[in-house]
Amino acid sequence: MKKHVHFMCTAFRDGFQSVYGARVFSKDFLPVVEMASAYGIKHFEAGGGAMFQSPYFYANEDAFTMMDNFRKAAGPDANLQTLSRGVNVVGLDSQPRDIIKLHAELFKKHGITTIRNFDALNDVNNLIYSGQCIHDAGLKHEVVVTMMELPPGTPGAERAHTAEFYVNTLRKILDAGIPFDSVCFKDASGTSVPRKVYDTIKGARKLLGDKVHLVFHSHDTAGVCISAYMLALEAGADQIDLSLAPVSGGTCQPDVLTMWHALRGTDFDLGIDINKIMELEQFFKDQMADYFLPPEATMVEPLIPMFPMPGGALTTNTQMMRDNNLMHRYPEVIAAMGEAVQKGGFGTSVTPVSQFYFQQAFNNVMFGPWKKIAEGYGKMVLGYFGKTPVEPDPEVLRIAKEQLGLEPTTELVVDINDRDPKKGRKAAEAMLKEAGLPITDENVFIAATCREKGILFLQGKATIGVRKEAKKKEGEVKAEEAKPKTPPVYTVTINGKPYVVSLKEDAAVVNGVTYAISVKEGAPSGVAASTAQAPATPSAAAATGTVTPSQVQTPVATATGAIVEIDAPLPGIILRVPKKAGDPVQEGEVVLVLESMKMETPIKAPVSGTVVEIKVSQGSQVKTGQILATIRQ
Repeated sequence: MKKHVHFMCTAFRDGFQSVYGARVFSKDFLPVVEMASAYGIKHFEAGGGAMFQSPYFYANEDAFTMMDNFRKAAGPDANLQTLSRGVNVVGLDSQPRDIIKLHAELFKKHGITTIRNFDALNDVNNLIYSGQCIHDAGLKHEVVVTMMELPPGTPGAERAHTAEFYVNTLRKILDAGIPFDSVCFKDASGTSVPRKVYDTIKGARKLLGDKVHLVFHSHDTAGVCISAYMLALEAGADQIDLSLAPVSGGTCQPDVLTMWHALRGTDFDLGIDINKIMELEQFFKDQMADYFLPPEATMVEPLIPMFPMPGGALTTNTQMMRDNNLMHRYPEVIAAMGEAVQKGGFGTSVTPVSQFYFQQAFNNVMFGPWKKIAEGYGKMVLGYFGKTPVEPDPEVLRIAKEQLGLEPTTELVVDINDRDPKKGRKAAEAMLKEAGLPITDENVFIAATCREKGILFLQGKATIGVRKEAKKKEGEVKAEEAKPKTPPVYTVTINGKPYVVSLKEDAAVVNGVTYAISVKEGAPSGVAASTAQAPATPSAAAATGTVTPSQVQTPVATATGAIVEIDAPLPGIILRVPKKAGDPVQEGEVVLVLESMKMETPIKAPVSGTVVEIKVSQGSQVKTGQILATIRQ
């Protein structure tokens, strides 16, 4: 008799996150959930991870309503599972105890059955309170050990991410007395060597005995997931995670059909009706046909073991780089990932640590190696997200301490966060009161985990960021062609000094300074064109047509009374506007805060003076080069 292999359908969380950056409308996929349930699938990943924040950030939808509707579509007997990031719950930042407890209570209230709970650093201390809260709320707790492969030749690799390391982490979980209903080994990057997976699951099964439900989760990003799944099953795993086309393979989990095929002729069986699954997948493809499918989402990337990046983060980051017109720098950023992992303490490349690695790699490429520490990465190496598996690089630790103005810590994350006046229920309620919003448990949690963008949603000011490829009608194309074009930007070199110049009707912007101009043919009487003087020199910008973010943020002007424009260095969303028209401002003082690439970028005054105009408001979507504010010197 064949052994039945349990599987969770990850299509509607990890699949969406790994392919579409979790930017989907629930109306498009809930009919598929209903059909899948009718066809015998009863275990779904129904939210959590990026599928909590993304509805608010990109789809203008409420994640709690989505979970309620998911329960209706799946039926009362379905096991609905979500993903939690330990003390981070469903955000990138860590939370205090009151929000961690509220997370479990609210997810239970809104139809969830099981919460898979992990810590990217494998710091068991971060799983103790969060796991207890899940258990106390009446939910099933699936405790997690996170996995990945370190880049080949990594110094100190024998100290972490070995089979012994993973089994020892599980032993620490058992010793801590954390209540759990099942155990999952989770490889979000899909880079673990299949033989190491076998040894890990074998060791875990020996430690747990035969009765504990044991799960292995991976991605097919490196092309070895099927092999790893087969060995995990042979080693004693009870369950694997699978997805459905069009969100399967590549950066996501293998397809149900692919795994069914791989198991033919073995002692294992998925227990599915293959014809119904084929019909289901065709319906799913039709429902998602107009969504933009990133090419990297469906590809096996053989180099991914050199720079482990989980599927969900990979496509999210590539999409953000496309939005920011920076995709041409992607190979450089991803190549810099390896060093960020090595010097950051060997935390597993899974959210939020994968984002910290990517943000730091991005900064190392854009600003120079280790010139600018990403806040999340810096806090991680300093201990504010828990203890890293291996001590971070001492020089990186020193730079992070200096730039962030923080001392290293070994204190429990929840204790630090409980004292933080900017976190927790009171801080969230204050945000809601200031915005004139009702105080409910749901609103408190949204404010605590989504911050300013959550408030914008609750105010009805959220914008849509779902990427669809709807064809434009002929009239729309003509209207777009009729739109005025953005003025070209020139680099004019005079006496060896470059000036970045753009012309705007009766004005010229030279290195960020606006000058009133009039243009007529010919030179004034008695003045030869060859002897015309260059304008008063602001300070030279870059000698090329490419202006870096730092150059855009800090234009310099010397003309008395000149109007200085502050342009957006990157596309993004305006999070905060601490200054208003008429306010005095000092050079280097923050005028606006822009969120881009999941990082907050302060936009600082390039000169001292008075704010003339703020041209955007909180929640505004801005493009590179768009004028955000003006200052009169």
